[in-house]
Amino acid sequence: MKAPLTRSQERLFRLLKTLNQAMSAQDLYSELRQRNESIGLATVYRALEGLKLQGAIQARKLTNGESVYSLTQSDQHHLTCVNCGRSIPIAECPVHDLENKLEFSHQFKVYYHTLEFFGLCHGCQLGDEEKQNLSKVI
Repeated sequence: MKAPLTRSQERLFRLLKTLNQAMSAQDLYSELRQRNESIGLATVYRALEGLKLQGAIQARKLTNGESVYSLTQSDQHHLTCVNCGRSIPIAECPVHDLENKLEFSHQFKVYYHTLEFFGLCHGCQLGDEEKQNLSKVI
């Protein structure tokens, strides 16, 4: 049975639900401050960790090391550019069947999973090609 949410957890959960997008702890803190809701940054981090442990939210680490948080609605899959940091969501889930098998075979309740591929987006690939062509000219 899940523990009841603290006031800070409730505020962050409501905010994430209202904004309906992944946000960093710092951005959530700033958003709450703009809404005149008094809360400390350390409290934001603690509340997010508690929500994550309860399976109410999910965290995803960006290429810069920062985590972004969103409601646990569905699994997340992304193509992430290591050059510009652009993150492209992918709709299909190649590991959904594996998740079901693991839940059954290990008696493990999966809240969510993430799958992320790292590489270069089309724009950065074009930029690399231009750099390579320019170095051949010089």
